[in-house]
Amino acid sequence: MAGIQEVARKAGVSQSTVSYVLSGRRPISDSTRERVLKAIDELNYRPHAGARALASSKTHVLGLVTPLRPGVNVDVIMQFVAGIATRARHCEHDVLLVTEPNASGIEGVSLRSMVDGFIVMDVESRDSRLPTLAALRQPSVLIGMPEDPGNLSCIDFDFESAGSMAVRKLATAGHTRIALIGSSPAVHSRGTSYAVRLARGAEREAEAHRIALQRLACGDDPLEASPLIDELVASGITGLIVHNEAALPGVVTALARRGPEVAESIAVVAIGPKSLLLAPLLPMTVIDIPGTTIGSTAVDMLMAVVNDRALPERRLVAPRVE
Repeated sequence: MAGIQEVARKAGVSQSTVSYVLSGRRPISDSTRERVLKAIDELNYRPHAGARALASSKTHVLGLVTPLRPGVNVDVIMQFVAGIATRARHCEHDVLLVTEPNASGIEGVSLRSMVDGFIVMDVESRDSRLPTLAALRQPSVLIGMPEDPGNLSCIDFDFESAGSMAVRKLATAGHTRIALIGSSPAVHSRGTSYAVRLARGAEREAEAHRIALQRLACGDDPLEASPLIDELVASGITGLIVHNEAALPGVVTALARRGPEVAESIAVVAIGPKSLLLAPLLPMTVIDIPGTTIGSTAVDMLMAVVNDRALPERRLVAPRVE
């Protein structure tokens, strides 16, 4: 990739002149400016973030607030991060990982004018950071749907519809006793809304079909799944919904170990990123959570607000069976 030296050489000017054209800090003649801009275009030169910021009063950096704590499923998080980083690069923006995801850490990044806006993941139903985010001069987009987002933009997977779809899929296949193995107790204790919304959709659909729905929480250790499967098999369930990517391998293994008669008698619907739900031991239906697409769309939503092309909005990505 060409650097500022090559641009200066091609335009026949000094490196400082190229910097002045980029920053606008000194008057440059029209003819010189045109030569520099032409050289930049022909060499496909991309100034670093600091130079771009001087030229446009923008940093060309997006702040990504993502959970990096024990117990977080990093594989799932990276689905979203990949979409965010790829789309940000397409929009000629870099991504700054905000390593202090609390309100004070976000506010510090904002006050130092390090980013043009924030994308915030792992949003809780009653997230204490929302008042701080709403007061910042930079816009934010939440990946998650709090109870009251105010004037903040949000995007999330429609977990409530996914829960409903999973139950409907099993009910129309003739299953009348269904269980839902959901998120870990830690997820529920944090007040993360997606688990509540998925359970609400599943319960509503089960009630509509007048079928029994049993709910169980499972930790992130796949070994915890075995006693749950024992309990469910003993209770006579024939349909199983799993919304816990970490527990799914344990669920599949526990069913397979009980022999084909048991494994084939229980239909499984898994909800999560399809690339993480491969289970060759057992056929299953997958309702995909398109993390990469959601991350990419979050960038588009943020860029629209940064560039004054849009007002805050809320989007839910509809589920689909893979």
